Amino acid sequence: MALPSKVLVALTSYNGVFYEDGSKTGAFVVEVLHPFQAYKSKGFEVQFVSETGTFGWDEHSLAPDFLDGDDKKVFDDKSSDFNKHLQTIKKPSEVNADDYSIFFASAGHGTLFDYPTASGLQHLAAKIYKNGGVVAAVCHGPAIFENLMDLDTKKNIIDGKSITGFTDIGEVQLSVDKLIKEKKLNTVEQTAKSAGAKFLAPIGPWDDYSITDGRIVTGVNPASAHSTAIRSMNALNA
Repeated sequence: MALPSKVLVALTSYNGVFYEDGSKTGAFVVEVLHPFQAYKSKGFEVQFVSETGTFGWDEHSLAPDFLDGDDKKVFDDKSSDFNKHLQTIKKPSEVNADDYSIFFASAGHGTLFDYPTASGLQHLAAKIYKNGGVVAAVCHGPAIFENLMDLDTKKNIIDGKSITGFTDIGEVQLSVDKLIKEKKLNTVEQTAKSAGAKFLAPIGPWDDYSITDGRIVTGVNPASAHSTAIRSMNALNA
């Protein structure tokens, strides 16, 4: 039976102060925008979802280093297809997993706060996976795997799998490694290890790098958001 050409893109609902400069973390703009554009370009319908049905942007992701050119034009255009879709974001209870073939966990440091215990999002991802669909995550998105169980094996969904995600070296380069420890958050590398997965890292933490292991697809950073989305569609058809 053919799976529906519909994607659930998850956003973090955490939008609190995180950075030393007092800026808030939250959803990282291009890690939501680039997958959205990739899926739409291939004819997939996209539905945004968060654990609470709300979200806020990571303020650092709005800086010109990360958001410029065409991306900024789309983001600033309140009538863009992207912004219209964001206005229809739903809670997990308002979504039927059977209607979707791909679960994509977007990122931002906010995910480290809410994804590990986001049981609603995890249930959706687990059900989509059980139905033969794909579970994908980029950058800090793999935080969703911390308590995400395979409904068939009853083991963690990435147990025995190879994944990637934002690296511990990257956290050091962003000078947030101490903040993560202070707030007792797990890095993506720690999550992978505790879940029984093999963590693969690119040569450079900012390289476009994504990997596929069966129906689990992961990417390492903002530059990898597009390729992760493309891989997830390819994995669906493999």
